[in-house]
Amino acid sequence: MHPRPTAVLATGALLVASLAATTPASAAPDPTPVPAAAAAAVAEPNYAEALQKSLFFYDAQRSGDLPDDFRVSWRGDSALDDGADVGLDLTGGWYDAGDHVKFGLPMAFTTTMLAWGAIASPDGYAASGQRDELLDSLRWVNDYFIKAHPEPDVLYAQVGDGDADHKWWGPAEAMQMARPAYKVDRSCPGSDVAGETAAAMAASSIVFADSDPAYAAELVEHAEQLYAFADTYRGKYSDCVPVGAFYNSWSGYQDELVWGAAWLYEATGDATYLAKAEQEYAGLSRENQTSTPSYRWTIAWDDKTYGAYALLAQTTGEQQYVDDANRWLDYWTTGYQGSRVRYSPGGQAFLDSWGSLRYAANTAFVALTYGEWLRGRGDATRAQTYQDFGERQIGYALGDNPRGASYVVGYGEGSPQNPHHRTAHGSWLDSLAEPAATRHVLYGALVGGPGAPDDAYTDRRSDYVANEVATDYNAGFTSALAFLVGEHGGTPLANFPQPEAPDQDEFFVESRLNQPGTAFTEIKAVLRNRSAFPARVLDDVRLRYWFTLDDGADPATLRATTNYSECPGVTATVGHAGVDQYFVEIDCSGSVVYPGGQSQHRREVQFRVSANVWDASDDWSFAQVATGDTLTKNARITLYEGAELLWGTEPAAGPVEPDTTPPTTPGTPTVSGVTATGASVAWAPSSDAGSGVAGYDVLLDGVRVATTSGTRQALTDLAPETTYRVALVATDRAGNASAPGPAATFTTPATSTGPAPGACAVRWSSSDWGSGGTVTLRLTNTGTTPLDGWTLAFVLPSGQTVTNGWSATWTQSGADVTVRSAAWNGALAPGSSVEVGANVAHGGVSTPPAGFTMVGASGGTACTVG
Repeated sequence: MHPRPTAVLATGALLVASLAATTPASAAPDPTPVPAAAAAAVAEPNYAEALQKSLFFYDAQRSGDLPDDFRVSWRGDSALDDGADVGLDLTGGWYDAGDHVKFGLPMAFTTTMLAWGAIASPDGYAASGQRDELLDSLRWVNDYFIKAHPEPDVLYAQVGDGDADHKWWGPAEAMQMARPAYKVDRSCPGSDVAGETAAAMAASSIVFADSDPAYAAELVEHAEQLYAFADTYRGKYSDCVPVGAFYNSWSGYQDELVWGAAWLYEATGDATYLAKAEQEYAGLSRENQTSTPSYRWTIAWDDKTYGAYALLAQTTGEQQYVDDANRWLDYWTTGYQGSRVRYSPGGQAFLDSWGSLRYAANTAFVALTYGEWLRGRGDATRAQTYQDFGERQIGYALGDNPRGASYVVGYGEGSPQNPHHRTAHGSWLDSLAEPAATRHVLYGALVGGPGAPDDAYTDRRSDYVANEVATDYNAGFTSALAFLVGEHGGTPLANFPQPEAPDQDEFFVESRLNQPGTAFTEIKAVLRNRSAFPARVLDDVRLRYWFTLDDGADPATLRATTNYSECPGVTATVGHAGVDQYFVEIDCSGSVVYPGGQSQHRREVQFRVSANVWDASDDWSFAQVATGDTLTKNARITLYEGAELLWGTEPAAGPVEPDTTPPTTPGTPTVSGVTATGASVAWAPSSDAGSGVAGYDVLLDGVRVATTSGTRQALTDLAPETTYRVALVATDRAGNASAPGPAATFTTPATSTGPAPGACAVRWSSSDWGSGGTVTLRLTNTGTTPLDGWTLAFVLPSGQTVTNGWSATWTQSGADVTVRSAAWNGALAPGSSVEVGANVAHGGVSTPPAGFTMVGASGGTACTVG
């Protein structure tokens, strides 16, 4: 992402820092652009191939639920919860640049420019065979705009926080940070972003008018509502949405009021929109301390003034607009009143350091299409100058420059290899430097280019000025390519793109011998997730260490234990695969493992397996266990995500002996947190030497009331002053059940001043970061009796620990948590609520409790959860 550091509004005029952006008026610039011969000789550009790849870049930028036949093989679904914080589906759209924020203003500008290119150069898209790809991209982004515009005067202008997003370097598919949605509305408007989105949808409607008139009409409806919102409720969106320095509305919103109205006239033919555009035109920016319309900048995501010159000139033919467009393009070509945009020795028209090629490409597109219009008007000299300029600037980007190489990733020899792009890089370590090589080819992305008018460029990923890529960088560039295909032809690549093959093992297990023994083997195993084809988040991970039951060994003596694990709530169980083949299954399900950091992408587990007779020398997995201090890959320890084998080779299966042996009988459970209507039950795990323990049936007075795969259960809806007996039955994966274990007896207390059943409600909400998060509990007295002091009791799911709490007294014993009111918030009148909070540590995933029990001075009830 990229601020506009050299342009700000000052007293109604656009002040451009002349030393950074222009040749001073006192200088005598060369009146002729640097000829192409000054650059290194390169092959004739294949505009169709470049267009094909530029459209691929927009596919690579997609966010949301991707189609099953998606052509970017290394991209997967991402940001599927966008909008959940505001109760909307805001999935879809494009990520802005090499980051993962969806900024509405540059996204809408990009859409307008792509649609304009389709309108101006239909022959180019037809000749290159890229029309369907363009329509697909335009529909994808406009579908997002429709979602982001749920009400006439509401537009969601951003999803994600730029500062939080930029603190992490990893693939889109593995994002874990919160992604808040930000809107503009009547109370805090954004005429700029609403006006630009209206322009985008209006221009896109023209493109879809023939192929899908119903969709075109829907886009026009949204565009008209958005423009009315922008016009009626005026304000800069960056005063309401925390864009920071990324996409501040430096130029204000006057340009979007003209631009949006002009495009609505093009889409509808309604003359009131043209009148509106012409009325607002008088308010466009002027050169500093003059009455001359601005001409020393160019069309970009922030400022559409220059595009409005050309569009209104072509629409109306009126001399005022023609003069303004000519003055601007003269400044970029032959010069205006002794002043001209700076040029590099190699011929690049250089406006500003950040994304210099983007500015040249945007100007080139308008120069090409406007020049064609001028030629039809009879101004052949200017038309030729402008079109030569446009073709020269696109040629520079494609390789006609002193480097003799393009600035478009994946186009031609010597193209950039290291764009500043998180997902294309494919780091699993939250590191811009590792791995050294970029793992994916981000075909078609136009990098920022030289940072000064000197043709100098270094292909370095960390250089976010020279090697930044963004959707708006390719906007005018793509449309210019379509125009040039129409003029000169070209041939798209056949069978493009080809799926990318993984560059390394994406998932694997390393191991070494932790401790040898005559009756056991102890292993240190580390599983790693380096996925990028596409990146995947694992949350149901299991690994299996395979071994053979030795002669004389009794299966009943097999034991598997863990003495260190980075998987919260890890379990180690012994399973039977057939004849004498067994395995230890290390269950890390619930632990989120993703390619996002040193600790986030891996999990270490140290486990021991033993029996009464033990010899590891012929065990399948032991054969690849390192015996030194260094971990090495072990392809015989298998890794799974659910039932999917991710890594390793299982031993050849022998004939499977039916498992007819039940698990061991559970012991006496422990009962805690007893209230008038609830209690918490915990127990030690059973073991099963056959198919493995599957779960437990919880019996209350001999009747099954719950089934769980864990070793804790909350009991609810109990009666006050009642004695209960609770016991467990263990089941295995083969369907065998143990005998009921010994029962624990407990008695619920009486209810006197506590709330009646169903008279309380609890809402649990959480905000997670990495291995922790903040939880908020909102407790409401939904009964008719006031409370004077209250206690909330619940079972926190395995692997979560309260580290500190506030607004109440928080205590935790094992998984049992109680929250007691403070002196100042114990009184809770009917209908009133209280909020308390705590920080909770976890292994990468926060899971809410299954139920809550609230008690008053004496007695209690199970609360409604929601």
